[in-house]
Amino acid sequence: MIAVFLSLLSLLIPQDSAEIVFAGDAMQHQRQINAAMQQDGSLDYSPYFTSLSPYISSADFAVVNLETPLGGAPYSGYPMFCAHDNYVDALRDAGFNLILTANNHILDRRDKGVIRTINTLERKGAPYIGVYRNLAHRDSILPMIHDINGFKVAFLNYTYGTNGITKRSDIEIDYIDRARIVSDISNARKKGAEIIAVCIHWGEEYKLLPNASQKSLAKFLADSGVELIIGGHPHVIQPMELKIHRPTGRPCFTVYSLGNFISSMRTTDTRGGAMARVKLARDVFGRAYVCKASYRLVFTQPALGNSDNFMLLPAESQKLHKSMDHFRRGFIRNAVNIFDRHNINVPRDTTVILPKTVSLID
Repeated sequence: MIAVFLSLLSLLIPQDSAEIVFAGDAMQHQRQINAAMQQDGSLDYSPYFTSLSPYISSADFAVVNLETPLGGAPYSGYPMFCAHDNYVDALRDAGFNLILTANNHILDRRDKGVIRTINTLERKGAPYIGVYRNLAHRDSILPMIHDINGFKVAFLNYTYGTNGITKRSDIEIDYIDRARIVSDISNARKKGAEIIAVCIHWGEEYKLLPNASQKSLAKFLADSGVELIIGGHPHVIQPMELKIHRPTGRPCFTVYSLGNFISSMRTTDTRGGAMARVKLARDVFGRAYVCKASYRLVFTQPALGNSDNFMLLPAESQKLHKSMDHFRRGFIRNAVNIFDRHNINVPRDTTVILPKTVSLID
């Protein structure tokens, strides 16, 4: 039914469209630090995303979760993350327009780390949501509405928790709170948002299917009129759905988990993740809606020698070192099996990534 509905709408819509790419959790573990460390003490992340930057930058807007504070030296991996400021440069150079910061590791360097993260992102001109200096600062940023090819899209970001660490100052962290979420959605609509994207840190780690809590919250968000629900945290992929939500009568795209974007995790399902690409369009009445969605699998190639660095590659890439092929094939097999069985109207995108790409889901 959804496919027929969308096909009929596609015959009526004008040419106006916009594409948004969402990426999963950008991690930094100790092996990544060791491989990226330079003689001057800085960290070089420049090779990380070069193979995928044409795909990312070909979208009109791109969003990624930065799952580490920028707390300054010393830099550290799990369990208390802290990345070099250059990480932001690599993400921005890859084509990301918005950084998500509401996740369970944002307080790893406590309140001072949050403030330094905010200061660093602002100094580098990187828009962000999820953490704020105080309530007044939050009110000055939200609702964050971006004009993407004429579509007014609001972005919101929440986390289930911060690993038991609590704030000790006036900083604001957007935790999952249904009353606050409803208020934020209402405020965004009042300010003119046509599409609302809620990027949410939730679920159980290493589980390939969503739990009851995720499903309940997803229904709540869809009932509240949210068109894009983008999940992270489990470190593995979980299903995606593009379907008409009955109470609202509008298409809603839900991603339960994009998995890892880049990390040094080494189990089969954590070595890669997915990127979601959505296309916005307008119906015959000029109303914005989610027209299409697809996913692309990505795979992390770790540093394989003393002079190597980590690299993120399309999962089907021929550049992958042969020693990684066994892990790559296992990751693809498991991810595609989950998506083929549980995805609704969200196909896999294996289009060859060229240096300059205009549209990959037309």
